[in-house]
Amino acid sequence: MTPHLDKLNALLLNSKLPPEDRPKVLEALQRYAQWRTTIDGAAGDADTILSTMVAATNEYKKFIELDLIFDSHSDFLYRQKGQLKLDNTVLEEFLPKLVDVRLVPGLAQVESLTFGPQQCFAGLFIGPLAATLGEGGVFIKTKNQDFTVGRRLFMRTSTSNEFPAATTLTSVLNIGYFVAEIKTNLDKTMFQEAAATARELKASVHEAVYVLLCEWLDMPPIDTRVTEIDRVILLRKGKRLSSSVRENFSSYAGRQAARAAYVTHLTNHPLSVDSFRMVIKMMQDAFPEERVLNEGTVLNRGYF
Repeated sequence: MTPHLDKLNALLLNSKLPPEDRPKVLEALQRYAQWRTTIDGAAGDADTILSTMVAATNEYKKFIELDLIFDSHSDFLYRQKGQLKLDNTVLEEFLPKLVDVRLVPGLAQVESLTFGPQQCFAGLFIGPLAATLGEGGVFIKTKNQDFTVGRRLFMRTSTSNEFPAATTLTSVLNIGYFVAEIKTNLDKTMFQEAAATARELKASVHEAVYVLLCEWLDMPPIDTRVTEIDRVILLRKGKRLSSSVRENFSSYAGRQAARAAYVTHLTNHPLSVDSFRMVIKMMQDAFPEERVLNEGTVLNRGYF
């Protein structure tokens, strides 16, 4: 799964890419290779591994956001950020690297483990009596999720206990037990949509953990206890730059005039190791090493 690399390669083939930006895109590919080498080779105890990976991601992501996009003399890369998805796919490619038994030991016990962006099971509905199973008699709803960790289930449904092919529906379900939605800037509308997604997910997968990850907060905080969202984690522990500053960014001259403020904002709010520690902790809770209550363990620790 290399969503960010795919975007870089697609950009090189984009006929609208200004020629003057091409050398920086080629440099980005070199830096990408260095970034992947560092995070793939991270070693040591769990905290050292995580710290190494986050530090490398900060360095690489700052190059993409500042050197490649913000400092471009043309306006193409900045104005097309939403379509090109160069900056936000860095995290999409990074998060699956956290699915590591050195960080989350309980993952070693999961059969048919799946992770990354997935089309996940979101509900099963029984349709009209007259409908055949494959044409509405049984409807399996799925939902695309930005990042999930779970397992794959294989299901057969039939109107006969002999499961003849003609009247049997075979399904492969990706069950998300840890689900995260990734936002660059979290506003109230996005929060409300995430709350609805979390509610739907937990109606079908009761032990699921739903986390909303964002780089920049763009709304007043809302107590997650009134929703099915387990946690909103601010990856940079910072607010989005004000619109009065951002309104100048669409032109090269405007970006250069505000460059010092932008650099300060990025420097003061890097991706936080603490925030990713929280992500790891919630994954550990979703996939505990001990899954069956043992009486001796319970009596020793005094709770269950």
